[in-house]
Amino acid sequence: MSETKPTVPLDIRTQVPMPGRRVLWFSGVSASPAAIRLVCFAHAGGAPSVFRDWSSHLGEHVQVVPVLLPGRGLRLWEPASTDIRALASDVATALIEQGFLDRYAFFGHSMGALLAYEVAGVLRERDVVMPERLFVSGSRAPHLYGTSLGTELTDDALLTWVKELGGLLGSGARSQFDRRLPTLRADLRACEIYRPRAQPPLDCPLTVISAVGDPLADEEQVDSWRGYSTCSTRRRRFSGGHFYLVGPHRFSLLRELREALAPYICDPDRVAPAGGHRRLRP
Repeated sequence: MSETKPTVPLDIRTQVPMPGRRVLWFSGVSASPAAIRLVCFAHAGGAPSVFRDWSSHLGEHVQVVPVLLPGRGLRLWEPASTDIRALASDVATALIEQGFLDRYAFFGHSMGALLAYEVAGVLRERDVVMPERLFVSGSRAPHLYGTSLGTELTDDALLTWVKELGGLLGSGARSQFDRRLPTLRADLRACEIYRPRAQPPLDCPLTVISAVGDPLADEEQVDSWRGYSTCSTRRRRFSGGHFYLVGPHRFSLLRELREALAPYICDPDRVAPAGGHRRLRP
């Protein structure tokens, strides 16, 4: 039987193979001593830039680790995935290999909340200790996905819809949107066809965050996250709509994160060394 050759990434401009190119899940971030790491998952079409200044607000003892998914930033040469559960498996592997799971929490917004939840499930299957806390934001509970989220819209209609949600700001909104359109459509498709895996509730505390007037995740849909953890569930509501985390209302979110992570900062015995993880299955 003939051996299948691995796919070699191509330069997006010249289509010349680039065999030395390395996949970057956490661009510019490496394991360093921290009281706790906050691994962050962006919304559909989003990129790590959403979390650009979070470190300055959360303090030096919290290492912010944005996840760089295929189809954006330095991974623009890769097609965006439409399979959240497969993506979760890849992210879990990358987190373990990078050594980010000594003491950590997850934050995910919208599609990122689904991905964070699925990654936590994969890590449990691999016998890795659960996150200290899972923050899910701007997302209905996993079992409430499976409806249309805009992939059937024309480009212009989709642009209008994203603007109405508050996801594009400034004079360069159209060019920014056009660049991200293929990735956005792939991400929306991933959410539309997503079905949560059959698994028991997670064994970690949960903070469930919604924004007033969010048409994609109303209060009842967001409240349904309560059944997804065996531990305590903290409920928070902020102003600002679906994309509250990229506007002035994000400071309410950052204050909530800072307060929730404070116990790991104030207790010096909780500071973990860089580059480790616990309870890994051989």
